Amino acid sequence: MTASRRTALKTLLAGAAMAPQLATAAAEPKWGRGVEGQHKADLDNGTFLNPILAGDHPDPTILKDGDDYYMTFSSFLAYPGVIIWHSQDLVNWQPIGPALTKPLGSIWAMDLVKHKGRYYIYIPAGSSIYVIWSDDIKGPWSDPIDLKIEGAIDPGHAVGEDGKRYLFVNGVRRIALTDDGLATAGKLEKVYEPWRYPQDWVVEMFAPEGPKLLKRGEWFYLVMAVGGTSGPPTSHMVIAARSRSIHGPWENHPHNPLVRTRSAEEKWWSRGHATLVEGPAGDWWMVYHGYENGYRTLGRQCLLEPIEWTSDGWFKAKGGDLSAPLPMPKKGKAVPHNFAKSDDFNTLRFGVQWSFFNPGPDEMKRVQHTPGVLAIRGKGTSPVDSSPLTFIAGDRAYEATITLDIGADAEGGLLLHYNERAYVGIGFTPTQMKTFQHSQEQSWMREKMDVSTVHIRVRNDRHIVTFHYSLDGKNWVQHPWQMEVSGLHHNVFGGFASLQPGIYSAGTGVVKMRDFQYRALA
Repeated sequence: MTASRRTALKTLLAGAAMAPQLATAAAEPKWGRGVEGQHKADLDNGTFLNPILAGDHPDPTILKDGDDYYMTFSSFLAYPGVIIWHSQDLVNWQPIGPALTKPLGSIWAMDLVKHKGRYYIYIPAGSSIYVIWSDDIKGPWSDPIDLKIEGAIDPGHAVGEDGKRYLFVNGVRRIALTDDGLATAGKLEKVYEPWRYPQDWVVEMFAPEGPKLLKRGEWFYLVMAVGGTSGPPTSHMVIAARSRSIHGPWENHPHNPLVRTRSAEEKWWSRGHATLVEGPAGDWWMVYHGYENGYRTLGRQCLLEPIEWTSDGWFKAKGGDLSAPLPMPKKGKAVPHNFAKSDDFNTLRFGVQWSFFNPGPDEMKRVQHTPGVLAIRGKGTSPVDSSPLTFIAGDRAYEATITLDIGADAEGGLLLHYNERAYVGIGFTPTQMKTFQHSQEQSWMREKMDVSTVHIRVRNDRHIVTFHYSLDGKNWVQHPWQMEVSGLHHNVFGGFASLQPGIYSAGTGVVKMRDFQYRALA
């Protein structure tokens, strides 16, 4: 952009900012279903509508523990991470809290298991696989133990007919574990050559991954993904094999793939990474993830599909493309679904709602909490290196508002954040407002103003983003630049993440956060 054009555009935008129609808050939106209008899977009429957990909940690993179900997901660079969720009917879920606070790098597809009364989570991170354990699902959890398994991801825990423990990983390969599950007892070995789809299918890559194992009757069932988790909408798929021994030989399911997106016209894309789980009344289900058609920015969302066992000892999926309501699992006891994302900061909600993006090992030392106020000392010079505080949003359209007190030598603001290379937002120092688009500050849009307290609102209405701000909480000004963010997703920027509301604190001063409000738009 030439200097003359930049000056002209800045003048035009400044004029737009002063227009009377922009100096008021946006019209009140209609609310949707559920808490604060958020998507609610349980339709309260004996049916549910996928996703069971909206927003970025990829690579689900689920554990049936008596009448309770526990599930966790890939949390990547968010810490505290590995949030554990609880349900008693497979549809209504509540977060318990994080199992991991120590940064290990990017957290990929895990396996949550229970063995002889103890809980384990096998965690791929960085260049190895770790394990943490606890005698109570609510924690405390142990420090991570490095199993020193290099070049492997997506662990699936299994106990053989001999009582020995194993981890299956991408490939499909296997490594033996010690009896306590806290160390390896051998080397990685290839144990199965997965079924291959026809060569003319449109997929991302072969990528055999996510092996999950189940013992039912005389058979061990191996359920896994091939096709790549992103790329074309028709990539990811679910396949299966079985064996009478954990050592094989494995026979492929005669009807592979069991789940696959066959057309970009379907509602759910790239469906895969499945685990089988028995329902509350002996019914059976498959939990996996998928992208919503047109909303890759929300990340891979958690889907539930019924299955049935056939007379030949195999199983098949029954849910189709999951675009319509399905009958609820039988005899399940519902717990409240999800949670309110508005936060008065009277209590700390780290690892339940809020997490730092790519934090350092001492990130929590930046935080000071008093009832009603969350104060965060600045880090870095901009959103890029400040480790913003973010949370997962599962709505196609929503509005969020935050009040920030900007201290001396501090800078803070409100973002829609994908990663350090992809975000949009506005920020404030005591003397000016800044504008960010696609990881860059648009310095030509800087506007001088005196700021001590600022109220900021972001509206993301199906990828069209509008910011408002107010210095007194009464008179709102619409920021002159409306943005379109449909491209802020994995296929463009990598990272397998989602676009999330975020708050950043940069510089050397302190930003105080108060009165965060969130609601979905109809």
